[in-house]
Amino acid sequence: MSPQRRVALVSVFAALVLVGLKLSAGIASGSLGLVSEAVHSATDLVAALLAFFALGVAARPADRTHAYGHGKAEHLSALGEGVVLVVASLVIAAEAVRRLVSGTGEVNVTWWALTVAGLVLAIDLVRTVASMRAARRYQSPALAGSAIHFASDMAGTLAVLVGLLLAGAGYGWADPLAALFVSVLVLAAAGRLMLTNVDVLMDRVPDAAEAAARAAVTRLAPLVQMRRMRMRSAAGRHFVDVVVDVAPGAALGQAHAAADAVEQAIERAVPGADVVVHVEPRDVGDVALGERVLAAAQRVGRVREIHNVSLIDAGGGTEASLHLKLPADTPLGEAHALASRVERAVREDVPEVRAVHTHIEPLSGPEVVRGEAGAAAGAADAVRRVAREVSGAEAREVRLVGTGRGTVAYVTLALGAERTLAEAHERAGEVRRRVRREVPGVADAFVHTEP
Repeated sequence: MSPQRRVALVSVFAALVLVGLKLSAGIASGSLGLVSEAVHSATDLVAALLAFFALGVAARPADRTHAYGHGKAEHLSALGEGVVLVVASLVIAAEAVRRLVSGTGEVNVTWWALTVAGLVLAIDLVRTVASMRAARRYQSPALAGSAIHFASDMAGTLAVLVGLLLAGAGYGWADPLAALFVSVLVLAAAGRLMLTNVDVLMDRVPDAAEAAARAAVTRLAPLVQMRRMRMRSAAGRHFVDVVVDVAPGAALGQAHAAADAVEQAIERAVPGADVVVHVEPRDVGDVALGERVLAAAQRVGRVREIHNVSLIDAGGGTEASLHLKLPADTPLGEAHALASRVERAVREDVPEVRAVHTHIEPLSGPEVVRGEAGAAAGAADAVRRVAREVSGAEAREVRLVGTGRGTVAYVTLALGAERTLAEAHERAGEVRRRVRREVPGVADAFVHTEP
């Protein structure tokens, strides 16, 4: 049995004891206040039973017919509890008014009736504190509803105790007045409880949580831009559906990474949230011309890679050039047909581009490594010297590897974190050019830059 259900079960037994004590003392003494408190506790018994069974239903995992789980069972329980409380309080109020108007209803105040009221007050205090702590710990609406009723019980019992003391002193009207006070307390608590749970059942947006989630996604710009967000809650858990857009030229991996970033940001802002992210390409009017050209070219299937997208203002309109990579064994006629399709796609999707020029390249396969190049061992110092002269700092790593086309230097270059990507690319290119030109025995260099 879960901790939440154990707390609810304790509340059931406590409510049974209180109903018995209040009802027996009320009937014996003729106190409408104690009888009204017995009825109030009876509604709490119903509430505790509803909470006990609702928590069992809410704990069930999501299934095919309840994809969001069964958390709303708690809110249905709390709403049903509120209805019972309203009916009971109206009955109590009607009888209290009748006694006040008619002046009937003699109360026999005894020491044991006062003792029962004091004992009940102590029990109400203990279970109110216990239920409030459990509701905060487990974020349970059902337990929170029970805590509200226990607190109203405590206030009502205190009023009844005062009414009994006054009735014993000769003020007979004090007892029905205390009963009327109890009914007002119950109506107020029931109203708040029903309003809160109706909001949840009607999928009212939880304002504070939604604001936190929206702020978290907004901070991810310009990586992503939020188009729409929907949020609902049940049993203390939030469900978030969000639609974001990325650059239309973004690859599948980039879009997936953007969705992960959105999900993690929302989960940090709203702990425990169930987040679903849908990614769409950004509207054409919101992106740069180069990205639109790349996105149009990527619509054509079988093109493995597109790079070196360039735009030229030719004095009568914009012209675009781009490099396409296809499998090396693709027949030239087929490759030309694919390139022509890419050119048409760009012209159709990007009317600002007057002409499109494509350059077709074979997609090279992976290099087969033969092992470390012992003969070029002395070249490592020369590579380090070049890296130091270009970057102003020692290379973090230099490795020489023998491949099918000669010795290749793999260099990790340390640059300042404040440098732009363009500057880092230029430094890496300069290292590569100088290594190929100045270091004997090294056919090529691959340079990785880090801050």
